[in-house]
Amino acid sequence: MSPAADWLEQLEARLEQQLEAFLRANPAQEALLQEQERLERKQRQKQLLLQAQALRSELLQIAAEVRQWRDRSNRARNAGATDLATRADRQVAQLMERGRLRWQALEQLGREVQNNTAAAAAAQPSAAANTSPANSANDPLDQAWARFELEQELEALRRQQRSR
Repeated sequence: MSPAADWLEQLEARLEQQLEAFLRANPAQEALLQEQERLERKQRQKQLLLQAQALRSELLQIAAEVRQWRDRSNRARNAGATDLATRADRQVAQLMERGRLRWQALEQLGREVQNNTAAAAAAQPSAAANTSPANSANDPLDQAWARFELEQELEALRRQQRSR
């Protein structure tokens, strides 16, 4: 390892120690930091779910186009226009590849959603301990609702994956 890398690691470790010491000495700041992290995770979750919805819409559109081009291919083949049918078949193959890529992206988003949820669940006990009594009454409901919505989205993704 280079001296610069060693120095950078030492600096990073020292900064981390100083941050931990500061947060231990200032519990209110630690609570603010945890709340900020929770809000960032929640925002990330919303972004991931919006991206998943957009991908699902795109997949549905691609599926409709595939059906349309398969129908065109069959009509051309039945009419004896084999060149046109072959070109339509190539279009179907291109659409299928595009759909496969979008499906893989959707699966990746599903994994990111799960990872984000796991991170939120791991941080939840320490964050709950530092919230005020007024907030703690609403947080479990908000968290339960967010978990419910997430589970619904994941189940929808799983159903779509199984139906392929």
